[in-house]
Amino acid sequence: MTTVTSPANTATTNTLLDQAAKTTSGVGADFNMFLKMLTVQMQNQDPLDPMDTSEYTKQLVQFSQVEQSMQQTGVLKDILSRVSSQDMAQASAFIGREARFDSNVSGLGATGNATWTVAPARAAESMTVKVTDAAGKVVREESIDASTSRFSWDGKLADGTRAPEGAYKLAVTAKDKTGAAIGVGINGVGIVKDVITDGTNVTLGIGGARMALRELVAVSAA
Repeated sequence: MTTVTSPANTATTNTLLDQAAKTTSGVGADFNMFLKMLTVQMQNQDPLDPMDTSEYTKQLVQFSQVEQSMQQTGVLKDILSRVSSQDMAQASAFIGREARFDSNVSGLGATGNATWTVAPARAAESMTVKVTDAAGKVVREESIDASTSRFSWDGKLADGTRAPEGAYKLAVTAKDKTGAAIGVGINGVGIVKDVITDGTNVTLGIGGARMALRELVAVSAA
């Protein structure tokens, strides 16, 4: 025997499923809402023209998948929170020490310098550095000793004033004896002032910049 779902029931089902889909879009959606929706469908169906049981089964499977997804999301959040807490505890031991990051960003604080390490891929004949602010404006440009492995900017601008605290990027142009360009590895360096987490990511403060813990490549005594 084939049962045909009435247009009214179909419309109700589609509406409820749409509501369910919208509800699942939020991580904090309440699974009880789905159970209430199913109960409403069962109560409002036409006794003389009941919904096909296969439709109930389909919806129950969907609801079950949604519940599992929510539970998995909750478990994942808990794991991330625990990992973040562990990272926070470990990173706090770096406060007061010099940290090096796999990034061309370094921080300039109210005092002190913004510092980077520079590592040409091979022997360089000349090197020029360029420091830019968050807006991409060049605030410092100069030639440096090609044999140097570290560059520090004192924060002074062309007019003699000190640049604002914040994150600054370093770009290096290096050339060999033939004038050919050489690749240069750059690491941001600074004394860790504090450690902060948003519950998922951990960042370390160096000067006026915040650096991701995942970018940390080395820590040494200040």
